[in-house]
Amino acid sequence: MTTPVDNRSESDYSGKVRAISERLRSWSGPIVLATHIDPDGDAVGSTLALSRALQALGRATTVSLTPPRFLAFLTAPGELVPQLETLAPGTLLIALDAGAASRVAGVPLGDAALTINIDHHGTNERFGDIHLVDPSKAATAQIVKDIVEQLGLAWTPELATPCLLGILTDTGFLRFGNTRPAVLRAAAELLASGLDYAELTDRLQWRPQSYYPLLAQVMATVEFPLGGEVALARVTESMREDLSEEILDSEDFIGVIRYAEGIRVAVLLKEQGDTTKVSVRTRGGVSAQAICLMLGGGGHVPAAGATIAAAIDIARERVLTAVRKELDQTDRRGSPEPRR
Repeated sequence: MTTPVDNRSESDYSGKVRAISERLRSWSGPIVLATHIDPDGDAVGSTLALSRALQALGRATTVSLTPPRFLAFLTAPGELVPQLETLAPGTLLIALDAGAASRVAGVPLGDAALTINIDHHGTNERFGDIHLVDPSKAATAQIVKDIVEQLGLAWTPELATPCLLGILTDTGFLRFGNTRPAVLRAAAELLASGLDYAELTDRLQWRPQSYYPLLAQVMATVEFPLGGEVALARVTESMREDLSEEILDSEDFIGVIRYAEGIRVAVLLKEQGDTTKVSVRTRGGVSAQAICLMLGGGGHVPAAGATIAAAIDIARERVLTAVRKELDQTDRRGSPEPRR
């Protein structure tokens, strides 16, 4: 049975950080941490940081998570399990960086005695018994940093490295518009732990050698529809068939096309059987979140995603329809970058 909790108002951020920290300190049963399907840097970093903090307090934790290849260097042997079929009685489940219960991977949510939902996505459904959701934070890892400090722990390189990684990856290495003074201060405080920043940022750029032939194929698909205001590329299953290694981080490709001069929207379509995964990045007042909400997904204003239950050609048309609608609405609102 779910334990009654004090689910404070959305505006009481500090109070909710304190309440969650107190709950974590007093919990005597098992603690399981999980994150969203296809975890990114913030998902992996925030989950590892909070798990390690709880272990430093003497709590036994289980982390259900399969990291992408380029983030595997963060983990220690035995630190993760890929999936839990059941949860032990009295388990506290912490879901991090997941906007909806349906997005939480590797755990049966219904088995938890108490579920805490920690996230920074504005589209979060506020699931769970306690939810701490703050879209003003650049990353879920930034929220985790506040919780760790409320727990009274000192930052060590082992604890600070995944937390900083989460902040770096969700701010584009401190280049995106969500890089505000508080983010820079948080990064500086984590760096002060003595972590190896040069090694961390270097390792985050490593890719398997098979990534580069795939990159060449993807770049050959780039097109600029809607009068050149959109850059669109594809990753198809046939592209991956000839490669000897699985590419787990093709999201990098949208990071290349998003800088095409003159565009306001970048779109990456990834073919996955009968479905198409869509990633969107925007600038100039255009909302990637609005585009992806029209497609059944969600995310942030500058970066969002969706999965469409359709073949890639059909998905392309649906995406462009949503993009056109958002561009028109942006122009009516008054965009800082008028369309040509």
